[in-house]
Amino acid sequence: MNGMNRVPLILVLTTTLTALLLWGSVCPAGTTGTIAGQVLDRFGDPVPDATVTVLDTDFATVSDAEGNFTILSIPPGTYSVRGSKSGYQSFTLTENIVSSDQTTRVYLQLGDANLLTEEMVVIAEKQPVDLNTTSSLTTLTIREIENLPVQELEDLVNLQAGVIDGHFRGGRKGEVQYQVDGVSMNNAFDNAPSMKIDRSLLQEVQVLSGTFDAEYGQAMSGVVNAVLKQGSPSLRVDTEVYTGGFFFPGRETARRADDTVHPTGTQNYQMTISGPLPLPRTTYLVSGRRYLFDDYITARRAYNPTDSDSLATGDGSEEALGFNREWSGVVKLTTEAFEGTKLNYQVLFNSRRGRPTNYDFRFMPDALSMQRQHSISHGLDWNQKLGETSFLDLSVRQNVLSYRDYLYEDIHDPRYDAPEQLNNTGNYGDFYYQGLQTNHYRQKTNTYLFKGSLVSQLNNEHQAKTGFELSLPEVEFGNDVHFTYGEGHLVRHINEPPDYPGPGTYYPVMGAAYVQDQFERQDLVVRFGARLDYFDARSTVPGDLANPANAIAGAPASQPRRTGVKSTISPRLGVAYPVNETAAIHFAYGHFTQFPSVNTMFTNSNYEILERLQAGSINYGVMGNPDVKPETTVQYEVGYKQSLTDDLGAELTVFYKDIRDLLGVEFIETYTGATYTRLTNVDFGNITGVTLAVDHRRVGPLSLSLDYTWQQALGNASDPTETANRAALGEDPRPRLVPFNWDQRHTVNMTASLFKPREYSISLVGKFGSGQRYTPQSENAFGFGSATNSGSKPAAFLLDLRAEKILGANAEGGLFLRVFNLLDARYFNGSVYATTGSPYYARFPSPSELVTLEDPTLLYPPRRIEAGVRWSFGGM
Repeated sequence: MNGMNRVPLILVLTTTLTALLLWGSVCPAGTTGTIAGQVLDRFGDPVPDATVTVLDTDFATVSDAEGNFTILSIPPGTYSVRGSKSGYQSFTLTENIVSSDQTTRVYLQLGDANLLTEEMVVIAEKQPVDLNTTSSLTTLTIREIENLPVQELEDLVNLQAGVIDGHFRGGRKGEVQYQVDGVSMNNAFDNAPSMKIDRSLLQEVQVLSGTFDAEYGQAMSGVVNAVLKQGSPSLRVDTEVYTGGFFFPGRETARRADDTVHPTGTQNYQMTISGPLPLPRTTYLVSGRRYLFDDYITARRAYNPTDSDSLATGDGSEEALGFNREWSGVVKLTTEAFEGTKLNYQVLFNSRRGRPTNYDFRFMPDALSMQRQHSISHGLDWNQKLGETSFLDLSVRQNVLSYRDYLYEDIHDPRYDAPEQLNNTGNYGDFYYQGLQTNHYRQKTNTYLFKGSLVSQLNNEHQAKTGFELSLPEVEFGNDVHFTYGEGHLVRHINEPPDYPGPGTYYPVMGAAYVQDQFERQDLVVRFGARLDYFDARSTVPGDLANPANAIAGAPASQPRRTGVKSTISPRLGVAYPVNETAAIHFAYGHFTQFPSVNTMFTNSNYEILERLQAGSINYGVMGNPDVKPETTVQYEVGYKQSLTDDLGAELTVFYKDIRDLLGVEFIETYTGATYTRLTNVDFGNITGVTLAVDHRRVGPLSLSLDYTWQQALGNASDPTETANRAALGEDPRPRLVPFNWDQRHTVNMTASLFKPREYSISLVGKFGSGQRYTPQSENAFGFGSATNSGSKPAAFLLDLRAEKILGANAEGGLFLRVFNLLDARYFNGSVYATTGSPYYARFPSPSELVTLEDPTLLYPPRRIEAGVRWSFGGM
């Protein structure tokens, strides 16, 4: 399908959006919050026509006849709110925290004008738990982010309750929607984030690990919403430099490594400059980061690719086996030069070049291919106030990601021809001494995104929101060349379908529209909405699956058939009801759908490869299927939260997920009696869990938080091809309910902080896991294996540390130390031997297992220490 077919559609959308922008005028949806409340006099009676101002901003309003007020579209942050009226003493409430898509309640009690003081100033007291949230939501403010031992957005996400190595509450990977400033940054190829976001750029991060509102889609397990910083009103410069590396002296045997100290294996240089532009109410932010990382496994160049097991011509030089070199940054321009209008234009970029650690190549590192990834996201956000009670958000984005994996860029490079094919047979597979990697793979995604929403405070009780999304990805992936070894020479197959296809390009269309309402009356909060999702793969599939390549003589003709358009409607409901001033219950329910990734649907989707398929012939793998339905999850959640004291809160949440139409495989018989497999919606699962969270906010210098999750994640297959793999091994392929590979029954996260203003800060983050699943194997099983995933891997505990000595009269600098894996734990949910369930030994090991017993990369990475300095100067 030609990409030009989409041009008229883009022109129509661009014209429509331009008209809307000219009519209205965008911080995108999901990036601003609301301040609402009531102005009272000293007797508790409403004060009408009082002026309510958010200090140091342009946000202001006037209270109505009942003293009520609402201020919309406020960026996340901490604010002071002042109430004033002639004849009354002004009242200012400080330290009000505003979060995206949430309402902050404030009550301003004006005093008697005859009092001697001109104004009363009170610090807002926030309860340890938020009684108004209707589902599981974690909000991390800029202060919390800065003090945690993390570097990137993904590190923050994995610290949250219910999240285990990217799996949200037991779901498969790729079921999470990542948004930056309210717009998706997921790659349609695999539904994974297309860009890394450094913590220094983050203003706020929200993690929704359970149910979520109708404005969020293309996710079944959770949503991560990151709000970036914007320029400051006066010049400000923030710098951070650190270096460090792996440090585990005396642990050579335990770590299976000789080189135990790497003092400069990690280097980071980061600077952010922000300030005003010579235009009214216009600011800029420019940030850049250079990051260098060397793994702790040292490679020695003993062999060259043209050598053999008896001939080593390498120079013996040493280098890091795996490494990463990265540039990243952001440019953001913000203007509020026009009354009631806010414009943001931003560009994020990331460029990475690296080599993955592969222990088999430790004596021949020049044979390893290199990975290169470049991603850029840029676009415009336009926020327009429509009076005092409504605002319009419109966003346009282009997200581009390019990934290449090859050793030599030119597929005709003669260095591919010189060596023999990869060989390690002379040493039981211990290491490669001949040949090189011949993969030459590309993946590129170019996505245009359009998003808009309209928010209106209909009255004191109802806030309505409606919006749309449209995603137009162009996804290319595949191999530039397929190398095979003929009789003594290398053969290049360049775009020779169906056996050796070149990269394919696909143009699916995804769209959505939603409506939702937030109802608040006294202590009751109800959030209700519905979402319509649309998907068109814009492809074809065989008309007759029993004659998939239309190549069976005498069989009915099988012509290509267009894939159908898919649409779903997903209701969402959340209710929070405080039972008293310090406790509340909440209930949430919702349907969540997700269209499979382009990679999953279209890989191996050329059915012409089956033209030679005969009964009992070779296996052509699982055929792709762009005509699959969306996957669906129905979630239920009930919770109880309570402030036990002024500084101690607890929350208990019970959740259940019913997962249907997951991708799996079906077995199809042709007219000749042959059988092949293809993707379809047949897999299923269910997840049950309980989370108990305790939060002890800072009293004096100390604060603590702890969460425990019990969870059972069951399904018939952990990935779409598992059933086909079982059949190929002669096992029973019929559906059964077993634990998923990532099922972990007990998980504990802990954070402890010690902080003294302008002196020091110390943070500890601990993670405990009871162990994910594996399938035990008995040496005396007499042909009968243990039940799938019936064993649990060993329990493990990790501890990370961040400590800082704060410098400067205004805390503008600091010397900091970060230690990852402080206790040098060797294991955390890695590989284990099926005969023992241990990562350290196997029962009656085979020669190949004896080799893997010496592989240090099967262990968790060792202790890593980083030390650095940060410094800031200029305005806030």
